[in-house]
Amino acid sequence: MNVCSTRDERLQVPLSRALVEGIAVDGGLYVPVRFPAQAARAVAGTATLDLLAQRLLAPFFEGDALAAMLPAIATEAFDFPAPLRPVGGGAERLSILELYHGPTAAFKDFGARFLAACLSRIPRSDQRVLTMLVATSGDTGGAVAAAFHERPGFRVVLLYPAGKVSPLQERQLTCWDGNVRSYAVRGNFDDCQRLAKEAFRDARLRETLRLSSANSINIGRLLPQITYFAAASLLIRAAEGNTANFVIPSGNLGQAVACVWARELGLPIGEIVLAHNANRTVPDFMADGRWRPRPSIATIASAMDVGDPSNIERLRFLYQDHTTMTARIRAVSIGDDAIRKSIQFEYRQSGLMLCPHSAAGAQAYRMLSDAERRDSHWVLVATAHPAKFREIVGPLVGREIAAPPALSRLLERPHTRNDIDASLDGLRERLLAA
Repeated sequence: MNVCSTRDERLQVPLSRALVEGIAVDGGLYVPVRFPAQAARAVAGTATLDLLAQRLLAPFFEGDALAAMLPAIATEAFDFPAPLRPVGGGAERLSILELYHGPTAAFKDFGARFLAACLSRIPRSDQRVLTMLVATSGDTGGAVAAAFHERPGFRVVLLYPAGKVSPLQERQLTCWDGNVRSYAVRGNFDDCQRLAKEAFRDARLRETLRLSSANSINIGRLLPQITYFAAASLLIRAAEGNTANFVIPSGNLGQAVACVWARELGLPIGEIVLAHNANRTVPDFMADGRWRPRPSIATIASAMDVGDPSNIERLRFLYQDHTTMTARIRAVSIGDDAIRKSIQFEYRQSGLMLCPHSAAGAQAYRMLSDAERRDSHWVLVATAHPAKFREIVGPLVGREIAAPPALSRLLERPHTRNDIDASLDGLRERLLAA
């Protein structure tokens, strides 16, 4: 199956090429040309994430150079769990989907490791190093660095907003050596994302370097994320015979697109609610149909501090009119005070400890009507381990939060910070000098 650009359906390329390019030559984002319904039927009864990924994603790899290698790719990428756990009791049916059991304790590990496993297996005619240029608001950069660190033939360049990620996230971004370089950009995440896009369009860089992206603009990040939405929804259908509804903490909308694509494949997914922080671009768009990107606002849920989310392009491609989109997706905005109260409430209520992003999702769930919570099974997507934000979460719950072992090992590494201005000239100089 080929994939096509969101800006021109006639611009179609094989999946392998889309993974390498990251972004289409016309500036659009790659999307599947269709959603094969047989994929959902093929995964019934599949138990493990890696087997589920092999069967669910096989149609997208059909005819591609990577098709025969998909089992090995899935086995390498999905070597940690995504447990679905019930929360509380009573009349409500709420579960939490824990996506933070990978090497960097965030859901980005799934997509980053899958993409790295794919790219390392694609046959190359151009033997130059492939530079993965990544704009990150926190967790993406660490996950990509871990996935590509010391892989021959790859270089990783991370751009993150100086002073706008948590201290632990910054250590995780700056603890690498060898083929990974991190730069603290004097600006916000939107500046980082703009720099990355300008670099991809820069003629000199494109002539000199092989550039690709490991942000959620790369379709290779999103396809594997379909898998855990499929797994959770199939578990709920097997247990109850019902569809699963999802509340998803959202920033650049990659996670949202993955869930929407899972539903398009025919998996038993009902409502999708997106929980944004004080960056209201998407909730406002859902309310009135006017797309008004704006500078991002710094919040305690920093990984969602996105004022101009790239993946809205994929949602607008799928849902051609605003009425259809709002019938299929809802979006709400949760402020910092409400996030703090949510962290405290969920901990007192059921001992559930949440990072600020997951707490935004929990608050969005609490905002649903009593009937919605009572009559449907909702899944709260937990995107990162609370230890990554222990400076925020610890005082609110009144206890120290220990980092999981994999994360602790990263924090023990020496780290170095390099600052740059939010200008293409400065970034170009560093990319060409390395």
